[in-house]
Amino acid sequence: MKSGISQSINMQGRFFSLEEPQIMGILNCTPDSFHSESRVQASTEIANKIEAMINEGATILDFGGQSTRPGATQVGVQEEIDRVMPAIELAKKHYPDVHCSIDTFYGKVAEAAIHAGANIINDISAGSIDASILDIAAKTKVPYVLMHMQGKPSDMQLNPSYNNITQEVYRFFQEKLAQLKVMGIEEVIIDLGFGFGKNAAHNFELLRNMELFHQLHKPILTGISRKSMIYKTLGTDAANALNGSTVLHAWALERGSQILRVHDVKEAKEAIQLWKALNNY
Repeated sequence: MKSGISQSINMQGRFFSLEEPQIMGILNCTPDSFHSESRVQASTEIANKIEAMINEGATILDFGGQSTRPGATQVGVQEEIDRVMPAIELAKKHYPDVHCSIDTFYGKVAEAAIHAGANIINDISAGSIDASILDIAAKTKVPYVLMHMQGKPSDMQLNPSYNNITQEVYRFFQEKLAQLKVMGIEEVIIDLGFGFGKNAAHNFELLRNMELFHQLHKPILTGISRKSMIYKTLGTDAANALNGSTVLHAWALERGSQILRVHDVKEAKEAIQLWKALNNY
């Protein structure tokens, strides 16, 4: 493990080890997420997906009830709650020890999910869409995934522009971490926000410079699975971007990423196993 990297995170009094990389499996309880294979809606389908991901090595399940792909239509609080609550309750009923993350930017959704057993908030907006989500994180003391995004999902990919993306994203985290600390939010995981208000060149530059962000002394979550930076570079589509995702997961691991947020758990687990062997870990 690289020096300066956090070794664990406090999950409401339970310490979750990050001494070796962990896998967050993506469960989209939506009809329109960009990778069709990640969509789960019927209860049997959800149960099967949960079981498969846990058996393949996921230690965190990330439940989302709203697509945040570029240009996606925003759904309301109640609809999102109706989509994700049954899935989280199902996961906690059958796998009480699994860590569940709620992928939302709504405070009320986060609060309902935590009540149902979720113990991580994964907010793409850094509190910019619904500031109450930060109050929920502060009150419940669950780890908060702080992600960088330029713009909003509806317009973020229209014309993303930076003078120096690495410096600007780093400065964003410095400022937001200071704000969160004042609010009492100490357990923070950072996500560089690949594909959120960034073109392919921006994404690859951030990936190359990932090690710089360890100076913030927070765990890094990497969400690049099957994204357009991969499939557009390869001239294919999301359905055929598994190999490219695995290649970049290996790159992220070598640069100290501690959590991989993925659609394909088995392949991510294999990447981690090979990375460990390569590093005599």
